[in-house]
Amino acid sequence: MCYRKTKMSQKRRSQSWTELKQAGNEFFKTGQYGEAASIYSQAIKEVEKSGKKNPEDFSILYSNRAASYLKDGNCWECVKDCTVSLDLVPFGIKPLLRRAAAYEALERYRLAYVDYKTALQIDCNIPAAHDGTSRMTKCLTEVDGLSWREKLPLIPTVPMAVKEKWSLATSQQTTQHNGTRENEKSVPGEDSIKKALTLKEEGNAQVKKGEYKKAIEKYTQSLKHNSSEITTYTNRALCYLSVKMYKEAVQDCGEALRLDSANIKALYRRAQAHKELKDYKACIEDLNSLLKVEPKNTAGQNLLLEVQNKK
Repeated sequence: MCYRKTKMSQKRRSQSWTELKQAGNEFFKTGQYGEAASIYSQAIKEVEKSGKKNPEDFSILYSNRAASYLKDGNCWECVKDCTVSLDLVPFGIKPLLRRAAAYEALERYRLAYVDYKTALQIDCNIPAAHDGTSRMTKCLTEVDGLSWREKLPLIPTVPMAVKEKWSLATSQQTTQHNGTRENEKSVPGEDSIKKALTLKEEGNAQVKKGEYKKAIEKYTQSLKHNSSEITTYTNRALCYLSVKMYKEAVQDCGEALRLDSANIKALYRRAQAHKELKDYKACIEDLNSLLKVEPKNTAGQNLLLEVQNKK
């Protein structure tokens, strides 16, 4: 047995850092988190020895090792590794969420809240970040009272370039995931992604002012540049609801759900539109789908009760 372990250890020492990373991933998948962390550590040493210190490679390895530490309950080591990962490549979604989860487990709720909120600035469609923000809001209200926001550390502003890069990456993943149907459409280029995001932000600003028709115009222009941005559809659906254009809201939510079948906002807003159109059966179907994804969604539960009483 000792001989076999020595042979395996020697084999790992002869592997490249990419092979070690893959081996660590395999151990992680099978729940062997201590072994995974150990192999990721070897991979980090291999990258250091090679002299090719690509920040993105290092960042991924530290983030992966952080995930192993988190699963093993070693939360402080997880926080340290995520911080290193984020120093190397700022605003990485995975290290932000992993550090937030570690802070939450350590009852550092303010720091957890900041990381969850930062992740939502990059992509407002991350269920784990939404759920985490809700939990932290509840905990902080209990601990600090209604003035809990005043005691928060500064929440960093995510640069537009980071949002654009993430949006481009997720658009490409969506295209690959949806196969031939999506491939028939051209993938938006970097310039189109930038224009789409700028127009979406302008739409969001109009929503804050209550100018829903102007916001609809901005979101419509944005979708011409990038038709696979889920939040633009769900945002425009909200505006359509506000101006009582319920059929259009149903259509936009349908487009969002084609891209992400478990999108909470799209399911809820389409249910709202179905209710206004008095299509209670479709409304209940959407709410049941929503509650399968997020069983404790209070707004969904309340709307379901309301609609069931109308039947």
